[in-house]
Amino acid sequence: MVDSVSSNTIRAGDLRIANVARVAAAPAVTTDAPASSLPGVQAPQTLARSMATKPPVDSERVAAIKSAIANGTFPLSPATIADQLIALKYDWMSHEQA
Repeated sequence: MVDSVSSNTIRAGDLRIANVARVAAAPAVTTDAPASSLPGVQAPQTLARSMATKPPVDSERVAAIKSAIANGTFPLSPATIADQLIALKYDWMSHEQA
């Protein structure tokens, strides 16, 4: 059974924003060399292999979300949920008429 969403579901003090890490600007590429010879650029096969070795999800983030849901501190926005449901309905209706 699904609990109804109410105004007491949202708690402003529970929202946490991660720190933003600054990264160095990428060097301008002005060469006509193939992408595989550019520094920091991987060939598609190498990139696919490196991505296949990593799990498709961040297990630490999943654990944090599960913990927040169990503690009742996961921030829910009824407006966002409603917007997504309406968007899904319109998407569904556009495929029905095709």
